[in-house]
Amino acid sequence: MEYNTLQPWQEINQNGVIYDHGSLFVYLEKMCDPRKARGKRYHLTTLLVIIFLAKLCGQDTPVEIADWAKNHAEVLVQVLKLKRSWMPHHNTLRRVFQNILDEAEFDRLMQEYQQQAKQGEQLAIDGKTLRGTRIADEEPADHVLSVYDVQQQRVLAQAAVERKENEIVAAPRALEQVAIAGKIITGDAMHAQRALSAQIVARGGDYLWVVKENQERLYQDIERLFTPDLPKPGFGKITTDFLQAETVNKGHGRIEKRRIQTSTMLNDYVDWPAVRQVYRLERHFTWMRQGKVIKTSQEMEYGITSLPREKASPKRVMQVRRKHWLIETGLHYRRDVTFREDATRMTVGAAGRNLATVHNLVLALIKQAGFDNAAKARRWFAGHIDQAFALLISNHSRL
Repeated sequence: MEYNTLQPWQEINQNGVIYDHGSLFVYLEKMCDPRKARGKRYHLTTLLVIIFLAKLCGQDTPVEIADWAKNHAEVLVQVLKLKRSWMPHHNTLRRVFQNILDEAEFDRLMQEYQQQAKQGEQLAIDGKTLRGTRIADEEPADHVLSVYDVQQQRVLAQAAVERKENEIVAAPRALEQVAIAGKIITGDAMHAQRALSAQIVARGGDYLWVVKENQERLYQDIERLFTPDLPKPGFGKITTDFLQAETVNKGHGRIEKRRIQTSTMLNDYVDWPAVRQVYRLERHFTWMRQGKVIKTSQEMEYGITSLPREKASPKRVMQVRRKHWLIETGLHYRRDVTFREDATRMTVGAAGRNLATVHNLVLALIKQAGFDNAAKARRWFAGHIDQAFALLISNHSRL
């Protein structure tokens, strides 16, 4: 009599590894392997799992990943149910990024995996240059634009960009890959474009952009609106509808005061799709050492949003704007510093962009495991490889 211990939500691969429906392992199994069977020692899924496990456990370059796999061969044979303990050479791992992975297919499957999980309300868009792909005296380094869920801290879509200036063209293409109805899209001044704003509103979303001199007329209109009114003798003060909010934060040796003013007075005046509010945000920084002020600075920012006052008070607008920075601190900074992405040389083909996709996924897995500090998570997984593997074979809802 045969017994089947699989649960309804589980599958099993050819090696006998049991994994959940909807897990990352499912999507890795779907990847097409262009290599011929003759001379192929490792299944593509095996190579990808080793790469993801090594990344979770603190290894960055292909050489480090290969050495880590060799030193942990016994554990990898056990969890992956391999027939031999030989581990791949670092050149094999480089070929995975350079030649074996199809960039379009890898992006598509990873987006499907990332977007199946619960999503937050705010999506931030921003680009990052992959400096590890730069070759001296040749074409500029690769550049990618990410659509980042700031609440769930995961990249929902990523688009390749020829150079930073072309983010304007890539942003609509990246957002087309994501459901944005009911969501707030935030971006820096580069993305404050009429066509992109109209696209977002037409699809049921809202936008909030920083406005700078690249939109000169709009910038001047907002700046003039919030300029302090100096009435002429014999004339009354102009009536305004300004609302404001203030916050004070202390930490990292400084005091930061934020003050925001919002207005609807330009809604019918400026030529911009679905504008509902404009704002002025003042930031005042005071650096303290031993109870004494050593330096102060002040910044002024103007912006525009399709969020009406019924949905977004001044305090809410300030919160949305501040959360946009999570794409820098939660994604770009971690890839640069924690994963040493820019220091890892990936100059052949789409290797650098595929590596960026792997990093996006590893950061999502770390957040999924309940860690807020990526470096701390990698140190912990280095001593708990079985738990790192459990992340790959488990569905979001079962963790």
